[in-house]
Amino acid sequence: MNITANWSYPTAVKLGRGRIKELAEACKSLGMKKPLLVTDRGLANMAITLGALEVLEAAGLGRAIFADVDPNPNEKNLEAGIQAYRDGGHDGVVAFGGGSGLDLGKCVAFMVGQTRPVWDFEDVGDWWTRANSDGIAPIVAVPTTAGTGSEVGRASVITNSQTHVKKIIFHPKFLPGVVICDPELTMGMPKVITAGTGMDAFAHCLEAYCSPFFHPMSQGIALEGMRLVKEFLPRAYHESNDLEARTNMMAAAAMGAVAFQKGLGAIHALSHPIGAVYNTHHGMTNAVVMPPVLRFNRSAIEAKIERAAAYLGISGGFDGFYDYVLSLRAELHVPQTLSAMGIEPDRIDELAAMALEDPSCGGNPVAMTLENTKQLFRDCF
Repeated sequence: MNITANWSYPTAVKLGRGRIKELAEACKSLGMKKPLLVTDRGLANMAITLGALEVLEAAGLGRAIFADVDPNPNEKNLEAGIQAYRDGGHDGVVAFGGGSGLDLGKCVAFMVGQTRPVWDFEDVGDWWTRANSDGIAPIVAVPTTAGTGSEVGRASVITNSQTHVKKIIFHPKFLPGVVICDPELTMGMPKVITAGTGMDAFAHCLEAYCSPFFHPMSQGIALEGMRLVKEFLPRAYHESNDLEARTNMMAAAAMGAVAFQKGLGAIHALSHPIGAVYNTHHGMTNAVVMPPVLRFNRSAIEAKIERAAAYLGISGGFDGFYDYVLSLRAELHVPQTLSAMGIEPDRIDELAAMALEDPSCGGNPVAMTLENTKQLFRDCF
């Protein structure tokens, strides 16, 4: 059998307690003299953000911040961020925060040098080649949660505020030049955020592992990422200042994002439209829809899950793994259904159509049709 594949792996990652002190050095290494720190509104005045700005200011790089970022960032946030970048005469971006701050920051850096609308760079075929690569500003990424892994990703998820559809905007140079993973920035996170972001990391690893595409490097990383989540997410959840747990969860989050180069699936295909329409937390939505998606895909993934269960020390094969997922969700107080999240099943037809347009569905082990996707959504209520 002739196997061919195209692989690429990420960037310089500085992991460890206190490494936020290296932020200015990281910016200078990429040629920045006047970076713009992009984050979300909730983080704008927090001590970790102010501390990062102080590091930049002390090194002569200013303390400029843009924080007009929604939980599910959209093109309006993007336009405002681009304007702030241009008005301030900036020459690079520090993408700081959870998924929203990271995604919006990376997209600002990308779009400041483009003349076409952002939707022209959706992750479709070779649309990324439309971009002016020379116009992309350098990026340093600083995650403050352990979930999305956007700090090592080549894309941003931007919601179209008119259609409420999430679009994946892709370019190889979305990848930050330097990543600073300082677990101290995640200590003290509220339990609900620890749970939601941690389950996002687990979903990335799980879907990448189950994806039918050939990428054994990603598959191995996904498997070890699941092990780290299994061992350390409950510890991080129950003891917010457990440094070892927080460090390993930051590693697991980055591993999940590296691994899903192999592909995602129905968990994300369902959660993206739900988040776009109802503005739910992405990771928590992934956790809610995970068990129905596992059942949906069982015929195609059972053997893989049996191998994963053995590696993770879970007995009982697929059923044992499934029960583990249910028990982990219960321990983290994840809502059992979409109804428990306050969502009503009155827009299933619309959500199913949106899910089929999501690139994630293309990596699902079982083919998604309109009818079986509608049923899958029903199973989530």
